[in-house]
Amino acid sequence: MNAPVPTSLAHPDPATVDRRPLVTLVLPCFNEAGVLREHYAEIAAYLETLVGTWRFEVLLIDDGSVDATAATAHAIGASDLPLRVIHHPGNFGLGQAFKTAFAASRGDYVVTLDIDLSYAPEHIGRLLEAIRTQRAKLVLASAYMAGGAVSNVPWLRRTLSIWGNRFLRVFARGGLSTLTCMVRAYDGPFVRALVLRSTGMEIMPEIIYKTMVMRGRIVEVPAELDWSRQLQAGPRRVSSMRIWRHVLSTIVSGFMLRPFAMMMAPGLALLVLTAALAGRLAWRVAELRTAGAASWQEALAAVLAAHPHAPLACATSAVLAVLLLGLGLVALQTKRYFEDLYHLGVTLRAASLGEIRREPR
Repeated sequence: MNAPVPTSLAHPDPATVDRRPLVTLVLPCFNEAGVLREHYAEIAAYLETLVGTWRFEVLLIDDGSVDATAATAHAIGASDLPLRVIHHPGNFGLGQAFKTAFAASRGDYVVTLDIDLSYAPEHIGRLLEAIRTQRAKLVLASAYMAGGAVSNVPWLRRTLSIWGNRFLRVFARGGLSTLTCMVRAYDGPFVRALVLRSTGMEIMPEIIYKTMVMRGRIVEVPAELDWSRQLQAGPRRVSSMRIWRHVLSTIVSGFMLRPFAMMMAPGLALLVLTAALAGRLAWRVAELRTAGAASWQEALAAVLAAHPHAPLACATSAVLAVLLLGLGLVALQTKRYFEDLYHLGVTLRAASLGEIRREPR
């Protein structure tokens, strides 16, 4: 049985409307008809507990669903709830759904939540409290920081998620524990001014990186990732995440966050390999000379006769090391130029939108 849907969200006390910050709740959906009405009712019931502090508008982005998601969304939207539905003509991806939602949002704050409720609605309140009290531009729900938890997630997805976030943490500044989770709170004017390119899951680390470029404060709050609802839904709801595409996007995101490190690490490894190969050859020559070889030239000739491919291996690894190190330096310089231009572009965009950075209330 579906939970009753409260109606007072649409009709708050007029005396308090102007004093409460407006929050845009974004719900991206793709083939979610099996759980949409039930889960939306639960979200609305939780929002009802927050109306003394916040006003809400809800944006549901139907990203080209081919089931009854659109009809269900319109049926919900026809009720007294403050729900706006935006349809994509095709499945453009999570990143595009977010870009559509950010552009359409009107809130002082924007909160994004997965309609599968793998993160319970109560995270909305925690995110909003953190972004207001800590004056942040971005607040991340983190299941992998101290105090966070992961429950009932299939082994493969859990492993890929944990190691993907650990990989990205190496390349991102700030020691963040979770960079891929979509459950977040944003300063509204700030996120509307960002220029975003990604159309898939890679938009999550992209937003973090560009928030860092703009010197925006990022904080994390402990969260619980729980797949119990997805497992209970069974065939009614199947996650649409393409695992291996997500793995590739994670690697690309690591390069975006710190291309210099991505180039320097293999470059330095090849440099060490070159030194080891050259050192081994020199050691063998010295051994033969000590053992009685007539001259250094004869000792070297004997070593090369025994290992004819060693000089080529040394030269190849040395050339590759120099190329990678050089590319790393070029990437570092290019990244700095990009960050300067991006900062300028977003500042001008914010001015043109009339949304020069405002501190959260």
